[in-house]
Amino acid sequence: MLHIQNLYKSYGDRTVLRDLNLSIAPGEIYGLLGPNGAGKTTTIRILCSLLTADRGNVTLSGQPLSDATKPLIGLVPQENLQYASLTCAENLDFFARLYGRSRQQRKEQVSACLDAVGLLPRANSPAETLSGGMRRRLSLAIALVHHPKLLILDEPTTGLDIEARIDLWRLIRQLQSQGMTILLTTHLLDEAERLCDRLGILKQGCLLAEGSLAELRQCITAQEIVIVRTTAEAEAIARAETLGFPYRRYGDDLAFWLPQTLEMKAIIDRFDGIPLESIARQPVRLEHIYDEVLRGAANERSRDAPKPLEAIS
Repeated sequence: MLHIQNLYKSYGDRTVLRDLNLSIAPGEIYGLLGPNGAGKTTTIRILCSLLTADRGNVTLSGQPLSDATKPLIGLVPQENLQYASLTCAENLDFFARLYGRSRQQRKEQVSACLDAVGLLPRANSPAETLSGGMRRRLSLAIALVHHPKLLILDEPTTGLDIEARIDLWRLIRQLQSQGMTILLTTHLLDEAERLCDRLGILKQGCLLAEGSLAELRQCITAQEIVIVRTTAEAEAIARAETLGFPYRRYGDDLAFWLPQTLEMKAIIDRFDGIPLESIARQPVRLEHIYDEVLRGAANERSRDAPKPLEAIS
């Protein structure tokens, strides 16, 4: 469906994309992850022909990007770009007109898209009267009104409450079940873990890791994560090192990587003599993989950085 090859983009002396390569198969949900400034928005703007890459190739349904491929893409941007005073139906009708749809086509598509996102009962309600979750659903309906092949969701649930997020997740899965190909960007790693078939982790324009969640788990050696609270952290870390348990800090949490799954009693026994306030087991989640991939990239850049003169002398 979508193939990106050696995509490069810079603004003056600042490189934003560095020979980016990725492919998305038909019917797949692909999650593009990364911190702010990683190049996600630039990639989306190039796909939507809002920016031109310095070099590289992008094909969509076998066609190079051009005016002819624009109707193949539907975009749900971070902000709700609707006309607040227009009704839901009027908003969709306006955007359908931009794609040259006939009156009959517009009538059918407006009704079908509003129904698909659960807004048909609000067809005649002005957009400004909708809740935040409803406005996100309206944005989704607008992106679908011209029958795109690729749907781009740019942080679609940011700012929504959990109920509205779950509602939108259901709609996204429903679209995939109907054959829609989806590119999703999000800072919510639980969202990416729930929805995406494959994931790519981007930083400073480079794709650091890519694959299914099962494949990405190979980036770290842990089979299980153990979170420990103790007044003797130094002793706990020293004990873990003798056991071959690497440690990490996730916020205020002290975590140990277990190379194999152990029963709770066996874990506690291994820290015998160390005062434990609490101990909790967690599966290896995307947040752990994401942190490790970015940490590894930072360490590599640190090693490659020029040493200060006093260190050389």
